[in-house]
Amino acid sequence: MCRNIHPLHNFEPAATDDEVHAAALQFVRKVSGSTKPSKANAEAFERAVVEIAHITRHLLDDLVTNAPPKDREVEAAKARERAARRYATV
Repeated sequence: MCRNIHPLHNFEPAATDDEVHAAALQFVRKVSGSTKPSKANAEAFERAVVEIAHITRHLLDDLVTNAPPKDREVEAAKARERAARRYATV
């Protein structure tokens, strides 16, 4: 599950609220051990996602770097290349 959480810092354009929410959702799923909570746990699950997304947004807004912003397309191409090497048939 956690391999779906992607770095969100230092990209141009900045991470969207949807990307932050998706990362928070994946984190809560991993920690809770559940991809879909029961009705009894749904409220706590969703509240955790909202709170983690909120804190993640604050973190991203507060982080500073001297490195130039990364390009999403270049990083995606690198990830595809790594995956191709990793899953290549021998």
